[in-house]
Amino acid sequence: MEEIKPSIYYEDSYLGVNLVALVFSHGTIYIDAPLKTEDARAWRSTLLNQRGGNNRLLILLDSHIDRTLGAKAFDCPILTHEKTASVFRGRPSVFKGQTPENGSDWEGYIDSIGTRWAVPDITFTDQLILYWGGPEVRLEHHPGPTAGSIWVIIPSENVVFIGDSVVANQPPFLAHADLEAWQASLEDLAKNYRHFQIYSSRSGLVTLQDIRHQQTFLKDVQKRLERFIKKNAHAEMVNKIIPTLLSHFSFNKEKEDLYTKRLQSGLYEYLLRRNQPSPEEVEGEMGESMDNSAEL
Repeated sequence: MEEIKPSIYYEDSYLGVNLVALVFSHGTIYIDAPLKTEDARAWRSTLLNQRGGNNRLLILLDSHIDRTLGAKAFDCPILTHEKTASVFRGRPSVFKGQTPENGSDWEGYIDSIGTRWAVPDITFTDQLILYWGGPEVRLEHHPGPTAGSIWVIIPSENVVFIGDSVVANQPPFLAHADLEAWQASLEDLAKNYRHFQIYSSRSGLVTLQDIRHQQTFLKDVQKRLERFIKKNAHAEMVNKIIPTLLSHFSFNKEKEDLYTKRLQSGLYEYLLRRNQPSPEEVEGEMGESMDNSAEL
């Protein structure tokens, strides 16, 4: 665990996404959850030593399984964007797994199957601000990786947590992406947060160069997919462009199969969604491949 700013803690040692906790006099705000129940308990226990207030709140930055499956172990109110909450409403009460494999961390943790979902208690649309006895904590809607993706911004500390909006040296998850909105969010990030410390949920501290690289990759993906869509091509055609898309990234060769699966699954689902959009997709991401401004 690293204290990156006063009372702001960052943890990257658990299975799943990297975690953040804000320990203030009013209580602890957790950002995302580890996959394993025992890891969630260990994280909570570690933070008790920081002597924050008694209240607890869990913020989920989007609906991805890697960051949401372990939420129930926190046994506290959960806050998400309303479009993320709509995804939860479309899920079965118990996680049964997902096919095909999509290069997520949960796939390496077989005990995740059978876990009960925790449903969000609080939602917002555009912006929500928290005052918990520390600096102002601002939540903003920045769609891209999913329709309900959000950032957590602490303006006075010049730090922002952006979830999966930027991932460095690996392909992002594309199944529920809005590529145009994602590029707009990244332009906002590059323009308005260049003097901030910017933390990705999968890559840690990222740079302006990482942001620009993500933009370049997404533009390439969009250009290639639009060609498929105009031709009404079968989704399986995405296999032809995967080697070229992987060439955007530098990574250990042992990760190649994992990242190939991630792109195959993501591009395939993206094309199916674009060619045959469901009413649920208009709402957010209700069509995911499963087994079956306010203030506080």
